[in-house]
Amino acid sequence: MPRHLPLAAALFALAVGLTLAVGAGRAEDTPKRPGLEAAFKKFDANGDGKLSHEEFNQFVQSAPRIKAQPKAKDFLFKRLDADGDGFLTLDEFKKLADLGPKKDNDTPNKGGSLKGKTEPAPTPKNNAEATKEPTAEQVAFFEKKIRPVLVGKCYSCHSESAEKIKGGLTLDTRAGLRKGGESGPALVPGAPKKSLLIHALRGTDNSAQMPPKEKLTEDTIADFEKWIAMGAPDPRGKAGAKNANAAIDIEQGRTHWAFQPPKAAAVPAVKNVAWPKTDADRFLLAKLEEKGLTPASDADKRAILRRVTFDLTGLPPTPEELDEFLNDNSPNAFAKVVDRLLASPAFGETWGRHWLDVARYAESSGKEQNIVYPHAWRYRDYVIQAFNKDKPYARFLREQLAGDLIPAKDDAEKAEQLIATGYLAVGPKSHNEPNPLHFRLDVADEQIDAFSQGMLGMTVACARCHDHKFDPIPTHDYYALAGIFTSTETKFGIPQGGVFRQNASLIDLPTGADVPAGLVLSKTEQGFLKKRVDDLKKERDEAREQARKDKQPPIRLVGINNQIAILEKQLSHFEADGSPKKQAMGVGDKMAPRDSPVYTRGEPEKPGEIVSRGFLQVVNTVHTPPVKNGSGRRELAQWVASKDNPLTARVWANRVWLHLFGRGIVSSPDNFGTTGQPPSHPELLDYLALSLMEHGWSTKKLIRGIVLSHAYQMSSTYDAKNAATDPDNVYVWRMSKRRLGAESVRDAMLAVAGQLDITPANGSPVGRFEGPVQVLNRGGGMAVMAETNHRSVYLPIVRGQVPEVLELFDFAEPSLVTGARDDTSVPSQGLFLMNNPSVMKLAEKTATRLLGRYQSPTERVDAAFRLTFGRSPTPTEATAATTFIDSFARDSGKGRKSATEAEKAAWAAFSQALFATAEFRYVD
Repeated sequence: MPRHLPLAAALFALAVGLTLAVGAGRAEDTPKRPGLEAAFKKFDANGDGKLSHEEFNQFVQSAPRIKAQPKAKDFLFKRLDADGDGFLTLDEFKKLADLGPKKDNDTPNKGGSLKGKTEPAPTPKNNAEATKEPTAEQVAFFEKKIRPVLVGKCYSCHSESAEKIKGGLTLDTRAGLRKGGESGPALVPGAPKKSLLIHALRGTDNSAQMPPKEKLTEDTIADFEKWIAMGAPDPRGKAGAKNANAAIDIEQGRTHWAFQPPKAAAVPAVKNVAWPKTDADRFLLAKLEEKGLTPASDADKRAILRRVTFDLTGLPPTPEELDEFLNDNSPNAFAKVVDRLLASPAFGETWGRHWLDVARYAESSGKEQNIVYPHAWRYRDYVIQAFNKDKPYARFLREQLAGDLIPAKDDAEKAEQLIATGYLAVGPKSHNEPNPLHFRLDVADEQIDAFSQGMLGMTVACARCHDHKFDPIPTHDYYALAGIFTSTETKFGIPQGGVFRQNASLIDLPTGADVPAGLVLSKTEQGFLKKRVDDLKKERDEAREQARKDKQPPIRLVGINNQIAILEKQLSHFEADGSPKKQAMGVGDKMAPRDSPVYTRGEPEKPGEIVSRGFLQVVNTVHTPPVKNGSGRRELAQWVASKDNPLTARVWANRVWLHLFGRGIVSSPDNFGTTGQPPSHPELLDYLALSLMEHGWSTKKLIRGIVLSHAYQMSSTYDAKNAATDPDNVYVWRMSKRRLGAESVRDAMLAVAGQLDITPANGSPVGRFEGPVQVLNRGGGMAVMAETNHRSVYLPIVRGQVPEVLELFDFAEPSLVTGARDDTSVPSQGLFLMNNPSVMKLAEKTATRLLGRYQSPTERVDAAFRLTFGRSPTPTEATAATTFIDSFARDSGKGRKSATEAEKAAWAAFSQALFATAEFRYVD
């Protein structure tokens, strides 16, 4: 039952009144600064150097004229948000001083065409957008999604090398695209709906469709819309296409820091010899002293326990664990906590989820049809178990690339390795693609992108259509890898049928392997499915007969046959007794592996020279024999996971550091190329990479060494002097405050309410279904599937249908490699915690727990704080809480059946208010 507005207001007031808001760089932490800069600092509640929409709205409350006009607030925010990323930097915020009345040209001309003279088109919102340097992620998106289409579909008519430039429009340079042609600018950064380019691609508003002979796919047009929405980042300079044929110098490319082998640097001497606990501390402190920065004070035991428990297990510490740690005064008290957490099954569930972000894990294909993958969950469980067993990271990578080709000691190990190759099978696919060659090349491209970004931190897929524009990766190298993956059969288990143009089988696991069964199909369910198949077959026969009599084509048969195929495929996954068959998604070698041609501009219709299967020249610094037998995946796996590969250990050490400190030593974790960010502490990164390899590629040992450092145990205390030199905390002079991941927000509420089921889920509810997601959704299946008290890592992840609680709190986009999630603070998050029925239910369960276990209100308030925040309340907070509870119970008791009911409602409202606070959602 939804709460009324007065109650929501009361909850919000309580959350604020308890003074539980957190955030680095609060107003009281910083000196007074004049004008807009002071306002920016004041309202930057979480100290991330940006204003979210929510923080901006707080600022607006102090401006009565704007406050009274909600539409004006939104307009003003969008006007200031030059790069369209949903946040305001200080520079963007300062543009308030420059804003004045301007003529609104925000609608495209009615003609909309990119050729022919019409009224002027809109101009970009400001000049900064045209000159701002794109981020590494934006460059990768442009190179993979935008430039290949421009080259393959547009340059023949719209480039400086074209015989005749049509409409005066050149698209081979950033300046040409921004300037536009006879109709004016082709795009409005941040506004795809107002951009002539999008109107032309769609052929809307009387626009001449571009390209003229074929309409781009919906996915491709959506990529252009997304690109323009992010501000149309374009790394191309003025030279544009004239540089397209410049030769790549591999030897020169090897001088880039990431392609050099990690080196063991001498541990630096430091002035404050008493501060470091580990060599990692010495590398950090040496840089701090060099920059004139001083480390923050130590975090108190309560804060450090909450931090490390969330970081290692994704869950809050229990009151019992808090008491045990606070009462343990031994020198190794914290080390004992770390060892306990590393041994917890929750460790694999949390750190396995980090890898699933990188592995773009999901249980459906995405794209146009979005077909469910009922067996994807096996790969999820493999990843969780691998982290809990501390499988050596090198072995972990080899199994995912070539587990089917690695010898196994028994059926159990063989099954595990086969399931591991699901890594290559769970990516997004367009099963509606009519051309098998197009489909095969697209699947290989997606696999290359996933493995190169995820394992190597390189954007290799950018070289599909042309030599990489920034890194030393020629197209030749791309197709050397493509030969490996096109010689691989990807088994994703899509049923044959008219609507599924691209289908495949599954892998049968060894019969002797004791693998989880998954969800059993009951006799009733089996009977229903079989009857439905029989009914459809009768309907098919009738349709055929009717079509024969009417002498009409049997159009209905396609849909009927498709439904039969889906249901028969679903039944084929189960034995006669309803138990699931031992099958999995994965890959295998094709019978006739072969090298790939270089496809000119990435077009399958234009094959060129054949290149031998192989690896990246710039990284392949030791002699590697050519691939002669099989696909080459086994050789690829050995090469990727070799100590001689300069990227692999560095990339993983950086990912581990990122999840423990909130920022990687390389802040672009998926891009170690020349457009990525250089390491802030290169010697430290090499130290961690070498340590990882020297300790048997053990992730747990790497994590243990980092969290036992002094740096990890610092407080998040703000220091104005340090912040003036290093506002982004790049050099780690304190621990940055971090918001909980989406899974931890949900899991923590379940834990506080005493409702968390810590047993691993048996399979996935997606395993009961087959076919397109929309069919599943029509029956309400998606909503039902998310109703579980298991940990969030076991929730079904269907592309385009991510559970609301995960999506709202910046869950990783499951179609992309995601090394670092977004970290937003938006009103919808607070509204979810205040109004969502599932949150209200957990608040009620928390109230029941408090009322059932503790006698006095004082004890209950203390327990609620300890459960929710890992600390006791201050006297002021305790008074505010009991006052609120008494007042709420008194007011809500009117009209209720009993005082007990009113008391429970009050404690539920109080519990929900705690969930809605910033302290609950952040780790200090």
